[in-house]
Amino acid sequence: TVNYQAVGSGAGITAIESKTVDFGASDPPLKPADETAIAKNGSPAVQIPMFLGAITVSYNLPGVQTGLKLDGKTIADIYLGTVKSWNDPEIKALNPGVSLPSTSITVIHRSDSSGTTAGFTGFLATVDPAFKSKVGEGKDVQWPTGTGAKGNAGVAGAVQQTAGAVGYVEQAYALQHNFTYASVKNKAGAFVAPTLASASAAAQGVTVPANLGVKISNPGGAGSYPITSQTFVVVNKDLCKAGIPGGESAAKGVVKFLDYGLGQGQSVLSQADYAGLPAAILAKSKEAVAGLQCNGASLGG
Repeated sequence: TVNYQAVGSGAGITAIESKTVDFGASDPPLKPADETAIAKNGSPAVQIPMFLGAITVSYNLPGVQTGLKLDGKTIADIYLGTVKSWNDPEIKALNPGVSLPSTSITVIHRSDSSGTTAGFTGFLATVDPAFKSKVGEGKDVQWPTGTGAKGNAGVAGAVQQTAGAVGYVEQAYALQHNFTYASVKNKAGAFVAPTLASASAAAQGVTVPANLGVKISNPGGAGSYPITSQTFVVVNKDLCKAGIPGGESAAKGVVKFLDYGLGQGQSVLSQADYAGLPAAILAKSKEAVAGLQCNGASLGG
């Protein structure tokens, strides 16, 4: 039995550091401080890329049922609080022929430590210098405007309940709530909608560092959706030496679960509205699982 709680990337890393879970998960790659804290358990930290997900700019705007076009600067200005209404000239310029109401924009953002926030702010900081200097990027940032909600589910619920709202949520939550979401201008100059195909395209050609901490940030390619994130499972290399709560049987269970996720699981990800890994990253993830141990002995993988 796998009991997985969607508590946000920050809580996931804290849980593996404190040895209260058999494995943690995080969207942004580990920072050096995270790796150091996890290694204090008695074994080095290992981050294993598992799948990809598009982060949508979802909105609730009665009368506007087709996807708007937005670019990074406009999204940044909305979240900086300088674009305040849906018929702002900045939005109108990107959407000629669309009848936009004067409805005020209600900005919704995450209130918890969030990998979705890290992916969203990472894109905005890459494409907009003002956003980078005033807000920056990370799992926790100081938002200059808007209302906070906990988890993807909380943001999705707030958007759903508020006419004029905009929020960033993973595609799975947007689809579950039947949201309308924007097509976003990518590095190649194309407006691309968030789909499984455009999320997969975003990871093609991404550099895989030695510690597997891949990071997708405003990727190239005409078919790439620009706000795409990755999710890692995080464990200690030697799960038993690190004191995995369930002991050797749990360590074997984690490896079995990871083998499934990187094997058959890749083909069923689409049912949950997430995208599989490109071959180059998938091969590295499988190597990492094969290297996991229990008291110095291989766990298979």
